[in-house]
Order: sequence, then structure tokens, then C-alpha cells
Amino acid sequence: MIEAIFQYEFLRNTFITGLLIGFIAPLLGTFIVVRRLSLIADALSHVTLAGIATSLFFSKTFLPFAGMNPLYFGIGFSVIGSLLIERLRLVYKHYQELAIPIIMSGGIGVSVIFISLADGFNTDLFSYLFGSVSAVSRMDLYLILGIAIFVGIIIILLYKEWFLLSFDEEHAKVAGIPAKFLHFLFMLMTALVIAASMRIVGILLVSALMTLPVAASMRIARGFKQTIWLSILFGEISVIGGLISAYYLDLAPGGTIVVLSIFILLITILLKRLRTKGVLWNVRGERA
Repeated sequence: MIEAIFQYEFLRNTFITGLLIGFIAPLLGTFIVVRRLSLIADALSHVTLAGIATSLFFSKTFLPFAGMNPLYFGIGFSVIGSLLIERLRLVYKHYQELAIPIIMSGGIGVSVIFISLADGFNTDLFSYLFGSVSAVSRMDLYLILGIAIFVGIIIILLYKEWFLLSFDEEHAKVAGIPAKFLHFLFMLMTALVIAASMRIVGILLVSALMTLPVAASMRIARGFKQTIWLSILFGEISVIGGLISAYYLDLAPGGTIVVLSIFILLITILLKRLRTKGVLWNVRGERA
């Protein structure tokens, strides 16, 4: 069954890209969830949609943009959106969470405008919204590979600093850690991962791949590092299973990946409850 998938180049590209995304999205998502910034993924995904819609409009209207990969526009808009969120967090020091809905609203507004100008939804836009098993080109694969390598290296090099910032930001600042620069770098990486993941999962569902595996791992993990590894494991299972299901059932991969992620989450919740009940039963048995 799997051998049939690898006989086509575009499916090989999709599968390899899925493996990369299944690694980096939950990896970065662990830090996002711990820092209580889960909604940032939603905000930047809508900004990325604005970039895709703008690119599709320009490619039809202006000849110099014809044939340009919309992924570049998506990455550009996502990076700009991340910078604006960080800037607004500084403007609204006592209400930093306002930055997220402001940028999300702007992204939705720009998206609607350019989708209307581009004569509404079409096949290309649909694939960006919900993912596609046939939309990943060789250039997309190379670009996403570069993003995955960049994100992986940065997290390895700055793991201790981000760990401290995630759990005790005040102590991190006192210890001399450059919090502002690391915040900026974190937002930049989040924007890149979201833009890279939209090819497989889709813009509207990419935040789920960054949060659902983490939510599942947090139910059974014992420690932060174990949470990271379990999140990556659950992310890879969801992506691989979702891509295979989407190919053979002719479905959008974003939906199958998210449904599998939810299924894994429900299993971990059930295991946690069974473990808790087992402990209670043991305690009662010992008392008896």
C-alpha cells in the first residue's frame, strides 16, 4: 500500500514534507503551548492566508508575478505579521493578548478582499486552505527542508534559554538572557513553520498540528523533554496516517490529519483517567 505512494514523485515530495512538518510543528508547538500563546498560530495562519490570496490575485493581474510561488508571499506576510504582533505586545504592555486578535482580524480582512478580487475560491486556494497530497513541488520540499533545518538548529542551540523563558521569564531576564531578541526569533520561527505547514495541513488547520499533539502528550508525559518527544511522535503518526488516508480516500489531508490528532488526544485522556483510577484503587486497597 505504501509502496504505491512512493512510485510518484509528487507523492514522495508530499510524504517527505509531511515527515518534516510532523517534526517541526509539534516541536515548536510545545513551547507555544507552554508559553500560553496557542492563539498566535491561528493569527499567523490567517495572515498567511492573506499572503496567499494576494499572490493569487497578483499572478492573474500583473504579468511580473505570473507563475510566482504563492508560498513566498505566504512566508513574507507571516513574518510581517509576527513582527507586528511582537510590536503590538510592546505597545499594549498591560494587555498584550490584544495583539493577537488585532493581527488576526487584519489578516482575515485582507484575505477576504483579495479573495473577492481574485474571483472567489478556486482549486489553488482550496488546496492552500485544507492541504493537498498533490500540491507539493520539488522547490516546496527544498524550501520546507531549509526551514526545518533552521528551526531545529535554533531550538537545539537555544533550548536552555527558551526553556527558562517559557517557565520563568522574570528570572530569565535577571539572568541576562536577551528576552526581546529571543521573543522576536521565536515569533519568526513560528511564522516560518506555519507557512511551511500550510502545504500539507492547510492554512485553516495548521494551528491544530502545533497544539493537538502537545495537548495529547501533556496528559501522559513526565517532564518537559518527554512532552516534546511524545508531541513529535504523535505529530508524525497523525501526518503519516492522515496523508495515507487522504490519498486512498481522496480527501483533503488537513482534515484527516486533524481527526487523527483528536483521536490520539482522546486516547491519552482515557489512559490518564485509567491511570488515575488505578492509583486511587491501589490507595483504597492499601488502606483497606
